Order: sequence, then structure tokens, then C-alpha cells
Amino acid sequence: MNSNEKGRKYMNSKITSETRTHNFKTDSGEVLALSYTLCRSARRTYSLQISPEGELTVRVPRRMPLYEIAKILDERSGWILSNRSRQIEKYGRKPVSGLTEEERTRQIAYIKRQLKPLIEDRIRHYEPLLPAWHRRITSVTIRSQKTRWGSCSSRGTLSFNWKLYLAPVEVLDYVIVHELSHLCEMNHSDSFWALVERLMPDYRIWYKWLKQNGGTLDI
Repeated sequence: MNSNEKGRKYMNSKITSETRTHNFKTDSGEVLALSYTLCRSARRTYSLQISPEGELTVRVPRRMPLYEIAKILDERSGWILSNRSRQIEKYGRKPVSGLTEEERTRQIAYIKRQLKPLIEDRIRHYEPLLPAWHRRITSVTIRSQKTRWGSCSSRGTLSFNWKLYLAPVEVLDYVIVHELSHLCEMNHSDSFWALVERLMPDYRIWYKWLKQNGGTLDI
């Protein structure tokens, strides 16, 4: 690959972001000006994400014009405003920690040490239930993700959020089953969810619990 090809490949993979503002119309007819983060990349479709704090991130293809982005925000305004309100409400129910930053850091480190063997034990329970041809696990890590409860890489690395230590054990099991299923299906297709259900028939209960209460899991 020559230097020009490398340069084009770099530009195609680069993600740019900026803060913009959009005027949303509420159900009462009022106009609500909200700022959002606009991310452009080589992706082909757009996506909308509301953080636990109620912050909106809009991811779009690199060359999508601003008028088209504004049209998307207008069309999805009901979803955006309702989910933003729900996230802010859940975030507001988070416990107010009396710990100093240093104490909180030490407590999180302790939780990570306690959580890893628990997760490894549950993995030993569920992994034999996967199809024999599944991708092998290379490592298990406990992290401090802001928007994810777990992840599975194409190399077989499983990562879990330390806050799962504060959730019911069934929720922990659900996230473990979810990530283990990605060892077979690196997507969220019907086949993926069928495998999740086969491993944990009542997963929907705990999936719903996590969506409704995940924002309260903190110290």
C-alpha cells in the first residue's frame, strides 16, 4: 500500500465530531432548543443515542447534509424527547454518594476484584451450553464503560461493567449470556436472540429490569 492509499484509508476511517443545536417541538407546542453531538464517519446509516445523563449523540455518514440531519431529528423528535426524559428521570434516582473521589476509586477497584471470579464462575456454567463451534474466549476483563454493560470482541475478549456487581444476580447472568451468545453471532439477529433465549428463557425480564434501573447502579 503506497502513502496515498494509506492517507485515503485514514481519512475514510476518521471520525469527526462537533456540538450543534436543534429546535425540537414538544407535544404542548413549545420549542425546546437542545444541543447534541454530531459524529461523522464512514458509516452508511444514521443512529441516535441517548446517554444515561440525557445527552443526545447523532452518528451519520460523512457526507450527509445538515438539512437531512435536521429532517431526521424532526421525524424522530417524539422518540428523542421521550427517551431523553426517561433517562434524565432514571439518572436523577441515582444514589448520591458520600464517598470522596479517592474512596470511590478504591471501592470500584475492590468491586472489580470481587466481580471477576463471579463472572468467570457463571461463564463456566453457561459456556458449555453454547454450540461446540463457538469462538473461544481469550480473556475476561472488568471495566468502567459509560454506555455498555458488556462487550465481546471478534478476538474473543469479553468485557463487563463493574456496576453489574450492584445488580440482581439474574441481571448479571443475562449480560453474561448476552455476551457469550456473541461468540456465535456477532450481531443482534433473530438467531442471536434465539440463542440468548435458549440459554436463559426468562432473559426478557432482566433485560427490561436493566433498561429501567441500570441508571441507578452506582456508588
